[in-house]
Amino acid sequence: MGKSAVFLIGGTAALLVVTPAWAEEPQLDISPQTLEGPPSSPESQTSSRDEGTDGPLERPRRPGLVLESTLGVLGFAGNFRHVAPPACWLHSQLGYEVTRGIMVYVDGELGWTDTSESQEEANTYAMALWGFGGGVRGTVHLSERVTVYVQGDVGAFTADVKHDELTVLGFRNAESINPAGGGRLGLEWYQVDRHLALGAAAGARYAEGFARVVGPSDIPLIWDAGLSLRYSF
Repeated sequence: MGKSAVFLIGGTAALLVVTPAWAEEPQLDISPQTLEGPPSSPESQTSSRDEGTDGPLERPRRPGLVLESTLGVLGFAGNFRHVAPPACWLHSQLGYEVTRGIMVYVDGELGWTDTSESQEEANTYAMALWGFGGGVRGTVHLSERVTVYVQGDVGAFTADVKHDELTVLGFRNAESINPAGGGRLGLEWYQVDRHLALGAAAGARYAEGFARVVGPSDIPLIWDAGLSLRYSF
């Protein structure tokens, strides 16, 4: 055996002798108790089961500020129905719930229709309808998630057209802002998040400016129906 081999064997033996005990690699504890984690108390186990069964906690809902938007249709029951077909209708209102069953609100609305019921296609013109007002809503809870409401409001309603376009058809007052008032009946369905609700409603109002000013007497009734989305802050 050569000197280099003897030197290599001797050096290796010396290194094994002088290596300290703390240089050994630590052993990981992989016992069943370590893998399962610390034991849980009966109370924590019951709480976990309850959360899994009941689902996410519901956000509390209290009376407060309410924003509601409705998309639907608006039509005419008086003589104006012979001038314009039912209009596409957008209605929004901002309210405050004084109590769980009473809300006061202000609202605004827009509609789009034309004069195709009374004029030939070449002479038909489009017109916008708009209004604003305020009122009071009363709500009855049929269950925790279903309610029925009735509301009454007063305000103003008009058609946005060029001067005298409706005058020649006998509805001069519809071109200016005139009083309007009526009511609405609706149904609401609250979601899991009670701040959010879906609804459906229909209503009618008396719009003074849409009465025919010439010819036989007219009852200027306007009806509306739509689906709504409501959020309570």
